[in-house]
Amino acid sequence: MKDITIDYALRATWQSVAKMYNEEAKNFGTTMAVGFTLLSIDPKTGTPSTALGPKMGMEATSLSRILKSMEEKGLIIRKPNPDDGRGVLIHLTPFGLEKRVDSKDVVLRFNDVVKQNLNEGQLNNFFEVMETINHLITEKKIYSRNTKLNNHHQ
Repeated sequence: MKDITIDYALRATWQSVAKMYNEEAKNFGTTMAVGFTLLSIDPKTGTPSTALGPKMGMEATSLSRILKSMEEKGLIIRKPNPDDGRGVLIHLTPFGLEKRVDSKDVVLRFNDVVKQNLNEGQLNNFFEVMETINHLITEKKIYSRNTKLNNHHQ
C-alpha cells in the first residue's frame, strides 16, 4: 500500500463509489448525478440555479444538461426567484421529493455499512485526513510558488 500515491487511492476509491452509486441508481431508473442533484436542492425552499453548480462542484454546462433532463422527467420545476428578478429557483416536484428520499436512502445505506466496518478512531482519522487534504488545497499550500517541499524521493 505504501507505494500507492494518495491521489491514486482517492481517485480509485471515488471511481468505485461512483460506479456503485450508478449501478444502484439504475435500479431506480436514474443516475448518480441526478441523485446527487436531488440531494443538493433544498426540499422546502428550492435552491437558486446559480448556487447549485458551486454547491455540487460542477460546471454550469454539465449541471444545465442534468437539470434539463430532470425537468423533462418531472423531477424539478423552475420558478422565478422572488429575491432576484433575474434568478431562477429550482424546486423539487412531488415526484422529485419521492426520488430524493430514494437517493438519501442509498447514501445513508452506504454510510451505515462503512461505519459498521470501521471503528470510531478509524472513521475520525479518515475525516481528519480528508479535512487536511482539503485545507492544503484551499489554502494553496501544494502548488504555490511559496510552498517549500521537503524532498522525500529516494
